[in-house]
Amino acid sequence: MADEADGVIRLSIDTKANINGGPYSRGGYNRCGIKSLDHDFAPDFVLKPFGIFLPDYDENYFYFTESSATADFMVDAIEDLWPSLRKRFNPHTLVINADNGPENNSRRSQFMNRLVDFATANSIDICLAYYPPYHSKYNPIERVWGVLENHWNGEILDSVDKVLGLARTMTWNGSTPIVKMVEKTYKKGVTLTKKAMEKIEKSLLRIPGIEKWAVSILCFNG
Repeated sequence: MADEADGVIRLSIDTKANINGGPYSRGGYNRCGIKSLDHDFAPDFVLKPFGIFLPDYDENYFYFTESSATADFMVDAIEDLWPSLRKRFNPHTLVINADNGPENNSRRSQFMNRLVDFATANSIDICLAYYPPYHSKYNPIERVWGVLENHWNGEILDSVDKVLGLARTMTWNGSTPIVKMVEKTYKKGVTLTKKAMEKIEKSLLRIPGIEKWAVSILCFNG
C-alpha cells in the first residue's frame, strides 16, 4: 500500500462539476429565506473546482478557476501544493489516483508532458493509478465532493466569495480544506506534436495489459 511505504505520498485528484453562480436554489430549495431561481438562466459566473485529497491524512485542498479546468490548471495546483508536501514528507515517489478524464488521462499529451517536467525538476517518481470507466466513484476524493455538496446544499451561491467561504467551512473528519482561487487564464486544447509525445513516452513505464490505467514516470529511482 502506498500509504504505508516510507517516502511515498498518495494524492487523490479530481475535478468537480462546474458551479453556476447566481441567485439559484440548490437541490430545489434554499435555507436562506431568499427568493431564488432555478438553473435554467445564464449564470452570473461559473467556477471550475479541482481537488487534491491526501487519504492517509484526511487533508483536502480545493482550487477554483473561472477559466478552464485544463491539464495545466491541474498540474499548476499540484505544483502549488508540492513545496508543503516536500517539506513535510520529503517523498521520493508520488502516487496519484485519478479518473481517466479528458484533461488528465495518460494519453493527454500536455498532462503527461507537465508531469514529466515536474518529476524531473523535483527528482521524484510519479505513479499514476487510474480508475477504469464506471469505477471513478471509488476514487477517494469523490466522497469529499459528496460532503461538500451536502454542506452547501440549500445555500445561494451568488458570489465567488460565498462559494469559497462555504468551501472553507466544510469539514472532513474534523478538518477543513485549504481553498485557493486561481486567477490565471488557461488555454484549451494545448497539445504536443506526435514527435514530442514520442519523446515523452520514453520517460513512461506502462504496465502491459493495463497501459492506460497504470503508468509510472521514473526520474528518481529509475
